[in-house]
Amino acid sequence: MWSLKKEKGVPVYVSIIELILSYIKNGDLLPGERLPSERKLAAYFQVNRSTVVHALDELVALGWIVRKQGSGTIVNEGKWGISTTPRTDWRRYLEQNVFAKVDPYTEQIERLIKQSDHDVLDLYTGELPLDLIPSFSFPPLTWKHFLEEEQQDDLGYYPLRQAISNETEKEYGFSLSPESLLITSGAQQALFLILQVLLQSGDSVAIEDPSFLYALPIFQAAGIRLYGVNMDQEGIDLLSLEKVIRQHRVKMVMVNPSFQNPTGKTMSMKRRKALVELCQNYQIPILEDDVFAKLNFVPSDKIQPLKKLDPENVLYIGSLSKILGSTTKIGWLSAPTSVNQQLAEARKMMDFSLSIFPQLLANLALTDENFPTKVLSLKQKLEQRGKAVFQLLDQLPEWEVTMPEGGFYIWAKWKQGKLEQKDWAIFLQERLLIAPSFFFSENQDSIRINFSRVDETNFPLFETKLREITKKMSMDSNRL
Repeated sequence: MWSLKKEKGVPVYVSIIELILSYIKNGDLLPGERLPSERKLAAYFQVNRSTVVHALDELVALGWIVRKQGSGTIVNEGKWGISTTPRTDWRRYLEQNVFAKVDPYTEQIERLIKQSDHDVLDLYTGELPLDLIPSFSFPPLTWKHFLEEEQQDDLGYYPLRQAISNETEKEYGFSLSPESLLITSGAQQALFLILQVLLQSGDSVAIEDPSFLYALPIFQAAGIRLYGVNMDQEGIDLLSLEKVIRQHRVKMVMVNPSFQNPTGKTMSMKRRKALVELCQNYQIPILEDDVFAKLNFVPSDKIQPLKKLDPENVLYIGSLSKILGSTTKIGWLSAPTSVNQQLAEARKMMDFSLSIFPQLLANLALTDENFPTKVLSLKQKLEQRGKAVFQLLDQLPEWEVTMPEGGFYIWAKWKQGKLEQKDWAIFLQERLLIAPSFFFSENQDSIRINFSRVDETNFPLFETKLREITKKMSMDSNRL
């Protein structure tokens, strides 16, 4: 009777649940009948006892069986009439949810962040600290003011689109017309709409390796296959990219050319022009993620957007969230008018409406006469903090590091090879929270640090923790 058929791709505990349920429903196990002990079931099924316990716990939660002290595990009598009603196995559905699959290391980091202990240094979170976010004074606004605002259409609030267009003209000397801009609820909504409208399940996309895109579950949920392409100091390697394009029939190339997340690298102008030419030859669109655009430490003419080089072939994503904080959720996508219209229509059909509130506030910030001054001050503070973190890492011979030209991430490579699980655990033990390289790639030899969160006050703590971690990891490496 207790013979388990193990199916490929089905967790063993689920197979045990289904087997016991079939016995109950078929009448092989009657109400009040006792099941064999956990130890015996483990022997029958040739599995660990913990697997059996897991399955029985699930059946208890569903109401099919009960545990009685001194009597063991029995088929439920009290709710027999109810429990025999067929039920949807929601757990099996939920097991397919890619958004619920959280890496154990992430869980530990988030647990430490929630503790808010004074000795926990959070350089993992991908946002500016509150003390750096520019503050703006807004005129008095009434509820009626928002209700009367009539300048929003399917593409978003027109004055905000005009303000973004003006900023681009001032910064880079080229025009993104308001008609070519789609306001989105953050940069990720723009990316989501592109996946839904321009790509389909099974399509291949080339990304940089490492890349923050590697960590986003929306690609897996959409059935998009990602292919990582190695980078050098100038950006994505074009020989490798062309090989991937040919082998996998790539439908789109997605890059973050300025102050790349996570490496902080900036693609050279020579490489930008060559990338545009390569994708033109293969008639493949480029998605340019430029959310750190305004956080540059170098002149703007050194980091001209790909969009300026090829307006028709490049989809351009920008954002204010990296300056005004993630709660603003204001991003934009510049694309050919026909593409934006389709994306806007898709958003409307999915009822992903865009509130007027953050758009109006973002427009007030962008058009504030002090906006340029405040952004300049922010960049100066970021560069100062970045240099302090860089100089410390550069002093440690175990780390390889380059000072980024903008943004707020710095990438440090461990020179002694792959970092093991015990090495990552040292960061948690020392309560120094960083983003490990396996979040962004299959490589496990680097860390991403959000240097914007290291100020004059907590720098000594950061230095102490980093030196101690480096010392411990070096001792382990030497013992090997």
